[in-house]
Amino acid sequence: MPAENMPVAPLAVDVRRTPSRVAVCVLSGDLDIETLAPAREALDLLVAERPRTLVVDLGQVDFCDSSGLNLLLQTRMAAADGGISFQLAALSGPVQHLLELTGAMAVFTVHDTVDAAVAASG
Repeated sequence: MPAENMPVAPLAVDVRRTPSRVAVCVLSGDLDIETLAPAREALDLLVAERPRTLVVDLGQVDFCDSSGLNLLLQTRMAAADGGISFQLAALSGPVQHLLELTGAMAVFTVHDTVDAAVAASG
């Protein structure tokens, strides 16, 4: 089947907020150029809300390309500009591999679980 006829795997986005002003954005599916829009919209809105901490749960991301990585890097910078702690949690194998391969792991605060990220935020 030619690539242009392949169905695009959807990206699901779920957001929850804690009473301690931590926002958790759970991404599920493929985070790539074709599916990026819902993640970008959710993360932009969350940064605009200015939570104390923004945690992105990547445990259910099956694939992440350079556009997905770029979104995470841009969101990290926007969060820093707004005084928001930005953390990644529960990296799936493909996301961890991409972050290690590109050296981007060094610029993110990463936790094994969302609970650990929330607890670390104070």
